[in-house]
Amino acid sequence: MVPRSDGYVPLRDYAVIGDGRTAALIARDGSVDWLGLPDLDSPAVFGAVLDADRGGRFLLEPAVPYRSERRYLPGTNVLETTFVTSQGIVRVTDALTLHDGFALAPMRELQRRIDGVSGPVPMRWRVQPRFGYGTRTTRLVRRAGVPVATAGSDALAICSWDAGEPRFEGDAISGSFLAAQGGSAVIAMPFAHQEPLILPARAECEARLERTCASWRRWADDRIYTGRWHEAVMRSLLTLKLLVSAPSGAVAAAVTTSLPEHVGGERNWDYRFSWVRDSAFTLAAFLLLGCPAEAHAYFWWLMHASQLTHPRLQVLYRLDGGAHTREEALPWEGYRGSTPVRIGNAAADQIQLDTYGELMQTAWLYARAAGRLDADVARRLAELADLVCATWQEPDSGIWEVRSAPRHFTQSKMMCWVAIDRAARLAEHGLIPDRHLARWQLARQEAATFIETRCVSPHRNCYVRSAGSEDLDAAVLLGHLYGYDGEAQRMDATIEAVGQELRHGPFVDRYSGEDGLNGPEGAFLACSFWLAESLARTGDLARAAELMDDLVHLANDVGLYSEEIDPANGDFLGNLPQGLSHLALISAAHAINAASEEAGA
Repeated sequence: MVPRSDGYVPLRDYAVIGDGRTAALIARDGSVDWLGLPDLDSPAVFGAVLDADRGGRFLLEPAVPYRSERRYLPGTNVLETTFVTSQGIVRVTDALTLHDGFALAPMRELQRRIDGVSGPVPMRWRVQPRFGYGTRTTRLVRRAGVPVATAGSDALAICSWDAGEPRFEGDAISGSFLAAQGGSAVIAMPFAHQEPLILPARAECEARLERTCASWRRWADDRIYTGRWHEAVMRSLLTLKLLVSAPSGAVAAAVTTSLPEHVGGERNWDYRFSWVRDSAFTLAAFLLLGCPAEAHAYFWWLMHASQLTHPRLQVLYRLDGGAHTREEALPWEGYRGSTPVRIGNAAADQIQLDTYGELMQTAWLYARAAGRLDADVARRLAELADLVCATWQEPDSGIWEVRSAPRHFTQSKMMCWVAIDRAARLAEHGLIPDRHLARWQLARQEAATFIETRCVSPHRNCYVRSAGSEDLDAAVLLGHLYGYDGEAQRMDATIEAVGQELRHGPFVDRYSGEDGLNGPEGAFLACSFWLAESLARTGDLARAAELMDDLVHLANDVGLYSEEIDPANGDFLGNLPQGLSHLALISAAHAINAASEEAGA
């Protein structure tokens, strides 16, 4: 059996499946512990990862002791879990099936296929839906003999074949059966929201699962990457694809909310939104790996979403492009007692000046690839540059969204420099209006002067976390990666200082000093990848590759990364899968490969 401590499994034990609209976390013991329906940012129907008793889950496992191993089917986001028991072996294939265009296909469908490899093995399953984060009353009925759970305009069915006779047990639907060698069973969970609930036939389900696998393989086969760490890069890209909202093109930061950065602590945030800070890494990854459709859709989503608050940029936006992300707490106990359990994110109201640099870098990458910009977009980008010129001297909350008083964060100032620099470059290439080019060039120089005179440690000659501070910040490495034109020797000293003072083995802390929150946190994985990329870009290929090798081995058994890792025991911390961790991996791998080719290594 896979041990659960007070009803919870280690976060490393989760895999993710998705269909471009929502995503589910499945534990090593076969329990679906997280699923928002109908969309990724919708209220959870299964939320046991955040409340083992009240969250709800879909359990499927052998009824006898077992051990399990798992993998993704090659080139797909379809999960295969093999349960090994003393009585035989059972293989479970899990997918959120892709919509196939048929008029009577379910709106969403979780499908679980059980194949007997040897046996027979007794199996059991139990579905405990909790609509609306468990705040709504669930009603269990039968329609045409099929168990159906409803709450208001939401409904899900449990369609099963050769998986035992479904029965109602309190507020759950359950069943048991013997998985015989050579036999197969199917449990499908179609879902409907404000529309008729479709009850599919078994043949339709099996055909849809096959088409889902084939569709994922076709998509993966069209991608471009031939360098080192190929498997890790491709799994990261497939994971990133799960975070893309198909209807809008937005890219979520993670599948989950409120998984803690410290077990028992308060650093629990909702990451089911799209952060502007991730935009440049996202577009670069799509362009580098041959995903032009995703790059185009994402850029235009970003332009439409940011238009709602123009000229001010919001830190994050909803996946539908909305700007309202009110934060509130659920009455759940949280993962292993980590409260509060938040939905919504108050960081949307913060001022984070670095976002302007990331958006302008994104526009620069898109314009270089497309060769042009829409006239309205070009005008808005010029207005953004004007705003940065007027506001770059203000303090802000910084990239790490600390909930303390605003400060003059060095990374924010560097990214303001990047914003103005990219605007100037776009104007010089005739891609945006150049009527304020002289003003931008002057502001760029003024920002650089501020950074070089006020954001430097006089003792170590390196860039510090904020003006007048001696603390370090790994995010300053982003200035280097985005091409901030500082003093080369000073940037080298910063990379070295981050490596010496914030790094512990392969782990890199975000920063030193206080942040206004209680409790410790783990090592932020993206920072480690940024350090590896910075080492490669400064020619230290041996150390870059060595660190990269270590980082690749930190993924869980199916190649996923969370936001953070506890250096003491390797436990995953924070929301998962974390888009920025996978984006930073892709960027670092590409940079090391490119530097190696250039050096002839």
